[in-house]
Amino acid sequence: MTARKQRIPFRDFSTLSAEDREMGERNKVNGEVVNIFRVLMQNPKLARSWSRFAGYILGGQSLPARDREILILRIGWLNQAPYEWEQHVRIGKSAGLTDDEIDRISKGPKAGWDKHEAALIQAADDLYENSVVSDETWKQLFGRYSIEQMMDVVFTIGQYNLVSWALNSFGVPLDDYLPGAKKNA
Repeated sequence: MTARKQRIPFRDFSTLSAEDREMGERNKVNGEVVNIFRVLMQNPKLARSWSRFAGYILGGQSLPARDREILILRIGWLNQAPYEWEQHVRIGKSAGLTDDEIDRISKGPKAGWDKHEAALIQAADDLYENSVVSDETWKQLFGRYSIEQMMDVVFTIGQYNLVSWALNSFGVPLDDYLPGAKKNA
């Protein structure tokens, strides 16, 4: 993964309205606001609007959590987004992904996956490379998924493509609790 220089500083939460401070502080790990929100709160209106959609994708959508995390990790890897990758390695493990599977996500759809999982990874590759899920990939996923789930596949990849761009462009540093933060310290 490519290291990025922090371009947007952390927001001083004491300068936020009580409502915005409370919104930002809902996003804590180990008692600390996660770095993405420490940066995003530089634009509270954007953070508030984006958070609603992000909340749906991360916690309210129709895909199984494991499948969602395969999609997120793959698009994060393709974008070389260290913050995205590190956060979702942690979340992916809690959704049932193994260290071996996480490693194979970085290697792509031909790295020993069953047909369904390979199609999930290929969907991220298709959208990243061509801005459309190929007919073959669509057919494989639609054999198991409903229309609602197919829509969630595309929007999950799109959401985390956007997030990867923002994280990389803003240079959001890894949170201290992430393994990669210790390597870069």
